[in-house]
Amino acid sequence: QVQLVESGGGLVQAGDSLTLSCAASGHTFSSLSMGWFRQAPGKEREFVAAIGWSGDTLYADSVKGRFTISRDNAKNTVYLQMNSLKPEATAVYYCAARGPYTSGDFYDSPRTYNYWGQGTRVTVSS
Repeated sequence: QVQLVESGGGLVQAGDSLTLSCAASGHTFSSLSMGWFRQAPGKEREFVAAIGWSGDTLYADSVKGRFTISRDNAKNTVYLQMNSLKPEATAVYYCAARGPYTSGDFYDSPRTYNYWGQGTRVTVSS
């Protein structure tokens, strides 16, 4: 069993930056592939970014060039650095994990992730 705890959400203005963190426990973190998803009010959960156990990354087109996903295996933590935030980024952001040692296929599909955090809310005002 993997436990995930997100932090770092908050209220920011358009154009600001914010970094989300997700601390994992209960499994060998380095073997897990990690993803960030978000869900805006009234919308389906959507893929934001993913990082594999080997370090490969994948981004949604809407965030490419502005968001960066990274991981620190020594701290069992995955990060999502968000720059140039837009109001449409307002959502609850969820951290997800799958593993161990899965391939890069379907990183962007929430159905392929086994574990989820409770989410952290990000609000971007215009």
